[in-house]
Amino acid sequence: MGAVLGNKWVRDGLRFFGSPRAIAMLDIRFIREHPDLVKDAATKKKVACDVDRLLEVDRRRVEVLQSLEQLATESREGGQQLALYRNPKSDWYQRAVEGGMAVEQIKTEADQLQQTLNRVKVESKTFEEQKRELVTEFDQLMLTVPQPPAPDVPVGKDDTTNVELRRVGEVPTLDFEPKDHIELGRQLGIIDVERGVKLAGSRNYVLRGDGALLHQAILRLAQDLVVGRGYVPMSVPVLVREKVMEGTGYFPVGRDQAYLCERDEKSLVGTAEVPLTAYHSDEILREDELPKRYVAQSTCFRREAGAAGKDTYGLYRIHLFDKVEQVIICRNDEQTSKEHHQEILQNAEDVVRALELPYRVVHVCTGDLGQGQVEKFDIEAWMPSRDSYGETHSASRFYEFQARRLMLRYRDGQKKVRYCHTLNNTVIASPRILIPLLEIHQNADGSVTIPQALRPYLGNRERIGP
Repeated sequence: MGAVLGNKWVRDGLRFFGSPRAIAMLDIRFIREHPDLVKDAATKKKVACDVDRLLEVDRRRVEVLQSLEQLATESREGGQQLALYRNPKSDWYQRAVEGGMAVEQIKTEADQLQQTLNRVKVESKTFEEQKRELVTEFDQLMLTVPQPPAPDVPVGKDDTTNVELRRVGEVPTLDFEPKDHIELGRQLGIIDVERGVKLAGSRNYVLRGDGALLHQAILRLAQDLVVGRGYVPMSVPVLVREKVMEGTGYFPVGRDQAYLCERDEKSLVGTAEVPLTAYHSDEILREDELPKRYVAQSTCFRREAGAAGKDTYGLYRIHLFDKVEQVIICRNDEQTSKEHHQEILQNAEDVVRALELPYRVVHVCTGDLGQGQVEKFDIEAWMPSRDSYGETHSASRFYEFQARRLMLRYRDGQKKVRYCHTLNNTVIASPRILIPLLEIHQNADGSVTIPQALRPYLGNRERIGP
């Protein structure tokens, strides 16, 4: 039994505790060896995770697994012996009789062995019931485990303690009384919040005329930029199975932010990151296929639960928007992941610069990181009506966190199967980006100058006028 108890089945619980997803998120071996690191990550990220309870459940499930292995061995060996006892034609039976063993004695030992097997069967059933209870709790607890942040991530409580890395572009000073994006949108006839609310409730809107065209032009500009850099354009589902939301880390922690289609056990996505990252779930890729670079434009849905009374004015915090999202799936190497992280951040910065918007890049602190993020950089564009920078992009890397949940793997040069690393970033999201674009490029006569990069998408027009 010693060799069996030390094998990978016992350590990871793969064979007896359901599907391989049972150990997804972080490797349970890592959690056993570094419980304080995981606890610290939960505290810094403000993620509710009972590490002590997880380790206790893990200890008990290993004990149950050991017991089931022992009982399985007894059942197998005892069954084989019983078959010999009850087969007078077997070589063993003949030798036993020839050696002086009475037939009655053989029958008695067979009955005793049958009683032992009956006991093993009852005990196995008891342990199987315990196993089912343990695996359910184990899976639930594992889904709450956070990815520890990178060592250089600044420690902080929330977005107010993110660290500014750099500013790009000058904040404009207008020589007339500026209007905010809603005033401009109304006067130009391109934004209709009132009818949006009439149609769908609070935090909704309608873009019309040049507003709809500008919105589409921005999305097309962003997608064309990254497609030109080798990203494969994708059109993906925005209504997905719940296991896809779980696999990418949006369930269960962020479940209250999603719109659920519970009758069909599906969910509307809040970002194309979800289907893009899960596209190769349950697959083993070849190392020479990596990295995979994908980009998708999709409509996104967010309930904004817990945001009552926060950012209620305008287009900043809304329930529905469109976004161009870039995703990279790469080999399991931290330095490679960091290089890709800078790549996707650069793509997003280039789009903001093309829109001629001043912005800053911030290093997101621990308290503002998601459960699975190792490190994140935000781009914040200057929004005059808010008199501050407002978040427009988030570039994140996850290492193995999402790949483990999704069983997203590749076979390396040594034929070893490894989990991929994943990264994602907003290339652009609209209509939030309309806030700085309209407000910064407005003119005294109420018109808005169209940035040079957008003009080819708008019939080479220079302005949007009343």
